[in-house]
Amino acid sequence: MFSGSIPALVTPFDDQGGHVGGAFDEAKFRDFVEWQISEGSTALVACGTTGEAATMPKDEHFHVVRVCVDQARGRVPVIAGAGSNDTIVAIENLKAAQEAGADAALMVPPYYNRPSQEGIALHFAELAKNAPLPIVLYNVPGRTVTDIQPATLIRVVKAAPQVFVGVKDASGALARVSHHRGALGADFCQLSGNDDLALAFNAMGGVGCISVTANVAPRLCADFQAACAAGDMARALELHDRLFPLHEAMFTDASPGPVKYALSRIMPYFPQGVRLPMTWPSEASRAQVDAALAHAGLI
Repeated sequence: MFSGSIPALVTPFDDQGGHVGGAFDEAKFRDFVEWQISEGSTALVACGTTGEAATMPKDEHFHVVRVCVDQARGRVPVIAGAGSNDTIVAIENLKAAQEAGADAALMVPPYYNRPSQEGIALHFAELAKNAPLPIVLYNVPGRTVTDIQPATLIRVVKAAPQVFVGVKDASGALARVSHHRGALGADFCQLSGNDDLALAFNAMGGVGCISVTANVAPRLCADFQAACAAGDMARALELHDRLFPLHEAMFTDASPGPVKYALSRIMPYFPQGVRLPMTWPSEASRAQVDAALAHAGLI
């Protein structure tokens, strides 16, 4: 259902709110969505981690999704971040994502309360009941602490394959691509959640990446994914080498600080607001971002 370069979109906030963070800048977001589509992004994720969804009240969160859908106008699918550690809230978020017009929802397993594998499986089984739109599972144990083990993911998907259409895997465990592929087949959509591992992930059977770097370098990321899909691994490696310092620079400080700084370097008009507890990146981080942008030929 999804493939290629899929940016986990940042959300532009004006800088009028001081450290706490300003208001959503809808006009700049619409411009940003338009640019992403024109540069070859194949889908868009609105209100994921990179979009600072954790700092948004529900009404604002799904307003941002609605604006993304409206601007995309069906040219590329929109995936809405909608996860929660409360199963009831996650069900409500699925409905809100569908009402906002999203094509699918991106759902993390419950975080903080650290359920067992059985609890994870039952959480997703409950979401699958009367699910109003497809779900892309999002496994990111570095943030959630909860890890969807391969056996659990396979169980969840096999129980409702029409609902669970793919996974964004940010576990860093590349062998899982083969575990999932062996049990669920080549048609199960596996997307890397780590830009720096996307080349290896695709070589093992992945079909794309939900990307932080694509916010800043959408054309290069789209070209990289196209080369992988065409089996042109020499070209893919060339682009990977060009982008790799940028992949690393995006996490030299708390995300999305570095990516918002990078956008301010290539788009001077892009708002510089972040919301606490996120902060503007350190001087050392900014220097590494600048060097990576230069290496990629973006400045």
